[in-house]
Amino acid sequence: MNNSEQLLRRLPNDIGGLPADAIDRTEHALEPWEKRCHALADVLDFHKIINTEEKRRGVEALGAEMIGKLTYYERWIATFANILFQKGILTPSDLARKMDEIEART
Repeated sequence: MNNSEQLLRRLPNDIGGLPADAIDRTEHALEPWEKRCHALADVLDFHKIINTEEKRRGVEALGAEMIGKLTYYERWIATFANILFQKGILTPSDLARKMDEIEART
């Protein structure tokens, strides 16, 4: 199988069997924003806004480059925003306005 065939058969986050650095298995406390992100995922799922399958597909849709650069919860946040934009629940300007509002508090 050549490289092109492998790319077509392998999703961006399917890295099993590829060379990589050692996995850091040390436990770490989640940052407050990571806990809120996880809670948001639960709320979106509970209210049937975004389900687990949509989240998985959304992360894969970010592509290999973004997946490689973003942390686990950063991928979730980007995915939630993209899905909410696609569903017309949130607009980029709504999100930008809220981010500006929060930044002004600090």
